[in-house]
Amino acid sequence: MTAQQHDLGDADLTVRNPDPSLHNEDLAPLPASRRTWGWFAVFNVWSNDIQSLAGYTLAASLFITAGINGWFVFAAILLAGFIIKVLVDLSGRPSVKYGFPYPVLARASMGVRGAQFPAIVRAVVAVFWYGAQTYFASTAIALALNALLDSPGGPLLLGMDGVAWFSYVLASVLQVALFLGGIERIATFLNVVGPAVYLVMIALLVAIWVQLGSALPRAVGTVFSSSEVTGWAAVSAFAGVTGTMIAYFAAVVINFGDFARNVRTERAMRLGNLTGLPLSLALFTFLSVFITAGAYLLYQDGEGEPLTNPAEIVGLVDNTALTVLAAVTFLLATLGINVVANFIPPSYSLSNISPARISFRTAGTITAAAGFVIGALWVAVISTIGLPAFVDTLGAVLAPLYGIIVADYYVVRKQRLHLHDLYSADPQGAYWFTRGWNRRAVVAFATAAVFSVLAVWLPQLAHLSGFAWVIGAALGGLFHWLAMRKIVVRTSADDL
Repeated sequence: MTAQQHDLGDADLTVRNPDPSLHNEDLAPLPASRRTWGWFAVFNVWSNDIQSLAGYTLAASLFITAGINGWFVFAAILLAGFIIKVLVDLSGRPSVKYGFPYPVLARASMGVRGAQFPAIVRAVVAVFWYGAQTYFASTAIALALNALLDSPGGPLLLGMDGVAWFSYVLASVLQVALFLGGIERIATFLNVVGPAVYLVMIALLVAIWVQLGSALPRAVGTVFSSSEVTGWAAVSAFAGVTGTMIAYFAAVVINFGDFARNVRTERAMRLGNLTGLPLSLALFTFLSVFITAGAYLLYQDGEGEPLTNPAEIVGLVDNTALTVLAAVTFLLATLGINVVANFIPPSYSLSNISPARISFRTAGTITAAAGFVIGALWVAVISTIGLPAFVDTLGAVLAPLYGIIVADYYVVRKQRLHLHDLYSADPQGAYWFTRGWNRRAVVAFATAAVFSVLAVWLPQLAHLSGFAWVIGAALGGLFHWLAMRKIVVRTSADDL
């Protein structure tokens, strides 16, 4: 019987006598009767993740810096969408079947105590992303305020003036308020904001295209390409764009189970992933690339550094009403996905450290405070390394964890888990290993992470930087399988 065919009832997902140090209401399996998400909710999670200001900035940056024909960049990003779709189908399937979030799934491979380690790593990465996305969201508020106040300027602190700081604090407060509304209110919020972002982007593209005419499609293919990037260099650039886009989604790929547990069926999850990733990513990239190229020709006369933040491009349109409308729309989209992708996952992860002491909301407060500090340092410190390098580094850290968890579930355990032992501190439990830690998995992670991070930062491996996530995931899964292949995996009649 396959996972798709296995129909779990609520009784099957009731954990018997769970250990309080491993269980609370947020980490417990979500019964089928409480799952409300269909494919459209999953579609909107991905659409809003793609539509964020950071997502646009990354896509535009890759288009500009790759040095190859713009249509090849478009194809590379589309290929990344299909690859990510396959990856999240794999990481989400266990949570659809059992109803638990990512930190609980990690217990099967890392041990019931050792799972705190990948949970903390995931939380740290999410906090960095949360801070970065909060800064990008604040630029939309600053854009609207500067349009209304005629850019008052003022002294700078950590690279931001008074309007920027006010905008950043406001964006932080709005995100916490959205989080406190709960997962269902967030889903409703995303369902409204997602289509609105596309409407604004299409309106902006039409305004640019009408003025440029037939010059725009030609510009997309050639304006940022380099005659020096040919042959194998062009192939490497193509693969590098694909790898970087995969790394951008790495934070959600590994913990997609946090969302998949709310989906009614695996079929709905797969359909949502298909429509929300390759298809939505293709549309968003098409709009991003055309708007970036058009704005470069129309507003910058092909001179200087192209603008990659859509909020800045909108600011050049010289229409205050449109500027404010676009700014509000991009703000809401970025706030929504930041809460979903970078606030909820670390909240689950931090709660997993001490379920009896740290509730989901308490963990959310910790995430908000730490993320605020990270975002405040974005302009002065973090942005100096460049967004692609920032994305590749965070992805390189997470990649081995994905490989380990997926290899453990599909290869080592053949898609069968002992649900009750995931919440048990019994030394005889299937996932106790050595004092609750699977040391083999920890060594596999550390070894693979060294390779993937070096691929980003070591000059001698610069040609592999775009592949850091793929390398890390593949090595993590391989090393874990090699370490566990001789270990007897206990099963019983209770295994699901």
